[in-house]
Amino acid sequence: MQSIQRAFPSIFTDDIHAVRDFYIELFAWSVAFDSDWFVHLQAAESSPIGLGILRRGHELVPAGRRGAPSGGMLTFVVDDVDALHALCVERGFDIEEAPRDLFYGQRRMLVRDPAGTLVDVSSECDPSPAFLESLKG
Repeated sequence: MQSIQRAFPSIFTDDIHAVRDFYIELFAWSVAFDSDWFVHLQAAESSPIGLGILRRGHELVPAGRRGAPSGGMLTFVVDDVDALHALCVERGFDIEEAPRDLFYGQRRMLVRDPAGTLVDVSSECDPSPAFLESLKG
């Protein structure tokens, strides 16, 4: 069995630097690698969390995956989703849904990155009494 050295999702886009800048502004990530066809972002020096950004038309992107993104989303749990929402408003980011409390104990907002990828950013909140009651059954 092989051990996994690292893993990270990758986004395909026409403008890798706009997407790079979006995640740097949103999460204060650092750039581990930056070229005209690929960018690798790292959450923090010692964190295993990373994100790849590939130029959509590059030969390494399978031909069938070079279109606009569809399906799926990236999810990030943070300390304060409301503070990030304020940053998104200030920067004019494409907010699909303002923060709201969800029944299972997450306060979530949805924002789209410049590539069109749906990004779910949430913080913990109190779950609804009905949800807690349903867990007892």
